[in-house]
Amino acid sequence: MHRYQILIEYVGTNFVGWQIQSKGKSVQKLIQTKLSQLLKEKVALVGSGRTDTGVHAIEQSAHFDCKNKIQDLGKFLKSINHFVNSVHISIINIKKKDLNFHARFSAKQRIYKYVIFNRLSKPSIEKERGWHIIKELDVSLMNKGAKKLIGTKDFSTFRSSSCSAKSPIRTMKTIKIKLIKERIEIKFQSQSFLQNQVRSMVGCLKYLAEKKWSLKKFEQVFKSKKRTLCAPPAPAEGLFLEKVIY
Repeated sequence: MHRYQILIEYVGTNFVGWQIQSKGKSVQKLIQTKLSQLLKEKVALVGSGRTDTGVHAIEQSAHFDCKNKIQDLGKFLKSINHFVNSVHISIINIKKKDLNFHARFSAKQRIYKYVIFNRLSKPSIEKERGWHIIKELDVSLMNKGAKKLIGTKDFSTFRSSSCSAKSPIRTMKTIKIKLIKERIEIKFQSQSFLQNQVRSMVGCLKYLAEKKWSLKKFEQVFKSKKRTLCAPPAPAEGLFLEKVIY
């Protein structure tokens, strides 16, 4: 048996998410089907984690096993892209791995990026690639709020009611906020995230940055561990899985 890792870029707009669902088109199912056809055997594709409906990936990581060794990885990459590029999916790399490698369980850190367009006019070129917010946001306040989220903490406030994780405890390694003209990029790094955690954190940071909440209120909501007190989650279209670190 041979194991391969693939790195995947995709636009999540027209998918129900990464994970195979009973209804709707998923990224995992589409790639898995094309791999099986190319390799002429049934292949199971394992991702580093799920991304929800409408969420994009700059570099999702996944692995699969097959009976026969792929002789020409470059040729194989061109072949698989021929089948998936038309639906805004690109396999950007393929690597031979030993059987101990696991796309999900071997991951040491994951980086998610959230994009906000803070301007009067809606984006056209980057439509559905960020959250358009007209009201001016105070990035310095956003940074102060982000610092409260760093470390090993209980993130119950930001956890979706349908989240299946056994524990709400997560370790947020870094949160970096960058303002370039009218574009705000927020990068979150942690070993793992709860369902809807990043979008919920962004929603609360937005309330803080538009001065709907004080820093004290932001901290109280976070420490309450009550989902009902959380600000509305940021829309999926602004979220990108940027990188999985092994």
